[in-house]
Amino acid sequence: MAHERLDAWLGTPAVRTHHRRAAAAAPEDLWERATEVRLDETRSLGRLVRWRIPGLARDLTYHELFRGYPFCVLEEDHHLLITGLCGRIWTLARDYPRLDGPDAFAGWDEPGTVRVLFAHWIRDAGDGRAEIVSEARVQPVDARSALRLKALWAVIGRFDRLVAAEPLELAARRAEGR
Repeated sequence: MAHERLDAWLGTPAVRTHHRRAAAAAPEDLWERATEVRLDETRSLGRLVRWRIPGLARDLTYHELFRGYPFCVLEEDHHLLITGLCGRIWTLARDYPRLDGPDAFAGWDEPGTVRVLFAHWIRDAGDGRAEIVSEARVQPVDARSALRLKALWAVIGRFDRLVAAEPLELAARRAEGR
Protein backbone atom coordinates (compact mmCIF):
# COMPACT_ATOMS: atom_id res chain seq x y z
CA MET A 1 0.00 0.00 0.00
CA ALA A 2 2.81 2.46 0.82
CA HIS A 3 4.36 1.94 -2.61
CA GLU A 4 1.10 2.93 -4.30
CA ARG A 5 1.10 6.14 -2.30
CA LEU A 6 4.71 6.83 -3.28
CA ASP A 7 3.95 6.10 -6.93
CA ALA A 8 1.16 8.69 -6.79
CA TRP A 9 3.69 11.31 -5.65
CA LEU A 10 6.66 10.54 -7.87
CA GLY A 11 5.97 7.64 -10.20
CA THR A 12 8.98 5.94 -11.78
CA PRO A 13 12.13 7.61 -10.45
CA ALA A 14 15.60 7.72 -12.00
CA VAL A 15 17.06 6.74 -8.62
CA ARG A 16 15.34 4.68 -5.95
CA THR A 17 16.78 3.45 -2.67
CA HIS A 18 14.97 1.08 -0.37
CA HIS A 19 16.05 -0.03 3.11
CA ARG A 20 14.24 -2.00 5.76
CA ARG A 21 14.97 -3.46 9.16
CA ALA A 22 12.86 -5.85 11.20
CA ALA A 23 12.67 -5.78 14.98
CA ALA A 24 11.11 -8.00 17.61
CA ALA A 25 8.82 -5.17 18.69
CA ALA A 26 5.33 -3.82 18.24
CA PRO A 27 4.84 -1.38 15.35
CA GLU A 28 4.08 1.46 17.79
CA ASP A 29 7.31 0.85 19.71
CA LEU A 30 9.43 0.73 16.57
CA TRP A 31 7.87 3.93 15.20
CA GLU A 32 8.35 5.72 18.52
CA ARG A 33 12.03 4.71 18.71
CA ALA A 34 12.53 5.77 15.07
CA THR A 35 11.16 9.26 15.80
CA GLU A 36 13.80 9.66 18.53
CA VAL A 37 16.94 8.94 16.46
CA ARG A 38 19.13 12.06 16.28
CA LEU A 39 21.59 13.21 13.63
CA ASP A 40 24.51 13.01 16.06
CA GLU A 41 23.75 9.35 16.77
CA THR A 42 24.34 8.28 13.19
CA ARG A 43 27.97 8.82 12.38
CA SER A 44 28.15 8.80 8.60
CA LEU A 45 24.63 9.83 7.67
CA GLY A 46 24.39 12.49 10.37
CA ARG A 47 27.60 14.17 9.21
CA LEU A 48 26.55 13.95 5.57
CA VAL A 49 23.15 15.53 6.27
CA ARG A 50 24.68 18.36 8.31
CA TRP A 51 27.27 18.99 5.59
CA ARG A 52 24.60 19.19 2.87
CA ILE A 53 22.21 21.27 5.01
CA PRO A 54 24.41 23.61 7.08
CA GLY A 55 23.12 25.05 10.31
CA LEU A 56 21.25 21.98 11.55
CA ALA A 57 21.53 21.26 15.26
CA ARG A 58 23.55 18.14 16.03
CA ASP A 59 20.81 16.84 18.34
CA LEU A 60 18.01 17.32 15.80
CA THR A 61 15.99 14.14 15.26
CA TYR A 62 15.42 12.82 11.77
CA HIS A 63 11.70 13.08 12.48
CA GLU A 64 12.14 16.83 13.09
CA LEU A 65 14.51 17.18 10.13
CA PHE A 66 11.91 15.94 7.67
CA ARG A 67 9.36 18.46 8.98
CA GLY A 68 11.41 21.61 8.35
CA TYR A 69 13.13 23.44 5.51
CA PRO A 70 14.21 22.29 2.97
CA PHE A 71 11.69 19.47 3.31
CA CYS A 72 7.95 19.66 2.82
CA VAL A 73 5.57 17.16 4.44
CA LEU A 74 3.58 15.62 1.61
CA GLU A 75 1.61 13.04 3.52
CA GLU A 76 1.43 11.77 7.07
CA ASP A 77 -0.57 8.96 8.54
CA HIS A 78 -0.32 6.44 11.36
CA HIS A 79 3.30 5.15 11.11
CA LEU A 80 3.89 6.85 7.74
CA LEU A 81 5.72 10.03 6.78
CA ILE A 82 6.30 11.13 3.19
CA THR A 83 8.32 14.30 2.59
CA GLY A 84 9.89 15.94 -0.41
CA LEU A 85 12.36 18.56 -1.49
CA CYS A 86 13.30 20.05 -4.82
CA GLY A 87 16.41 21.66 -6.23
CA ARG A 88 19.92 21.12 -7.48
CA ILE A 89 21.12 18.37 -5.16
CA TRP A 90 24.51 18.07 -6.91
CA THR A 91 25.72 21.54 -5.95
CA LEU A 92 27.37 22.56 -2.70
CA ALA A 93 25.11 25.59 -2.49
CA ARG A 94 22.08 25.33 -0.26
CA ASP A 95 19.73 26.52 -2.97
CA TYR A 96 16.66 24.47 -2.17
CA PRO A 97 13.44 26.38 -2.71
CA ARG A 98 10.87 26.69 0.04
CA LEU A 99 7.87 24.61 -0.90
CA ASP A 100 4.61 25.92 0.52
CA GLY A 101 2.87 22.56 0.48
CA PRO A 102 2.29 19.28 -1.31
CA ASP A 103 0.88 20.99 -4.43
CA ALA A 104 4.12 22.95 -4.86
CA PHE A 105 6.09 19.70 -4.78
CA ALA A 106 3.73 17.93 -7.18
CA GLY A 107 3.86 20.81 -9.66
CA TRP A 108 7.60 21.49 -9.44
CA ASP A 109 9.13 21.82 -12.93
CA GLU A 110 12.12 24.19 -12.62
CA PRO A 111 14.64 23.26 -15.36
CA GLY A 112 17.94 21.83 -14.15
CA THR A 113 16.52 20.45 -10.89
CA VAL A 114 15.12 17.28 -9.37
CA ARG A 115 12.26 16.32 -7.11
CA VAL A 116 13.27 14.09 -4.18
CA LEU A 117 10.83 12.07 -2.13
CA PHE A 118 11.63 10.47 1.24
CA ALA A 119 9.24 8.00 2.82
CA HIS A 120 9.39 6.18 6.14
CA TRP A 121 6.82 3.73 7.39
CA ILE A 122 6.26 0.77 9.68
CA ARG A 123 4.58 -2.45 8.69
CA ASP A 124 3.57 -5.38 10.83
CA ALA A 125 5.85 -8.30 9.96
CA GLY A 126 3.84 -10.84 11.99
CA ASP A 127 4.90 -13.02 14.90
CA GLY A 128 5.38 -9.99 17.18
CA ARG A 129 7.78 -8.31 14.75
CA ALA A 130 7.55 -4.99 12.98
CA GLU A 131 9.58 -3.68 10.06
CA ILE A 132 10.71 -0.12 9.49
CA VAL A 133 11.05 0.86 5.83
CA SER A 134 12.83 3.85 4.34
CA GLU A 135 12.66 4.70 0.67
CA ALA A 136 14.03 7.62 -1.32
CA ARG A 137 13.19 8.46 -4.92
CA VAL A 138 14.76 11.07 -7.16
CA GLN A 139 13.19 12.28 -10.39
CA PRO A 140 14.90 14.77 -12.70
CA VAL A 141 12.80 17.53 -14.22
CA ASP A 142 14.59 17.54 -17.58
CA ALA A 143 17.38 15.90 -19.62
CA ARG A 144 20.08 18.19 -18.23
CA SER A 145 19.22 17.36 -14.64
CA ALA A 146 18.99 13.66 -15.57
CA LEU A 147 22.61 13.76 -16.74
CA ARG A 148 23.76 15.53 -13.59
CA LEU A 149 21.86 13.08 -11.40
CA LYS A 150 23.39 10.14 -13.25
CA ALA A 151 26.90 11.53 -12.67
CA LEU A 152 26.19 12.23 -8.99
CA TRP A 153 24.72 8.78 -8.40
CA ALA A 154 27.72 7.12 -10.07
CA VAL A 155 29.88 8.64 -7.33
CA ILE A 156 27.68 8.41 -4.23
CA GLY A 157 25.41 5.49 -5.05
CA ARG A 158 27.92 2.89 -3.93
CA PHE A 159 27.85 4.31 -0.39
CA ASP A 160 24.07 4.18 -0.02
CA ARG A 161 23.99 0.83 1.77
CA LEU A 162 26.70 1.94 4.17
CA VAL A 163 25.00 5.07 5.47
CA ALA A 164 21.27 5.07 4.76
CA ALA A 165 20.44 2.11 7.00
CA GLU A 166 22.12 3.60 10.11
CA PRO A 167 18.97 5.18 11.61
CA LEU A 168 16.90 2.04 10.94
CA GLU A 169 19.39 -0.19 12.73
CA LEU A 170 19.50 2.14 15.71
CA ALA A 171 15.69 2.37 15.94
CA ALA A 172 15.34 -1.43 15.73
CA ARG A 173 17.94 -2.03 18.46
CA ARG A 174 16.23 0.47 20.76
CA ALA A 175 12.77 -0.98 20.10
CA GLU A 176 14.14 -4.40 21.06
CA GLY A 177 15.63 -2.94 24.24
CA ARG A 178 19.25 -3.46 23.18
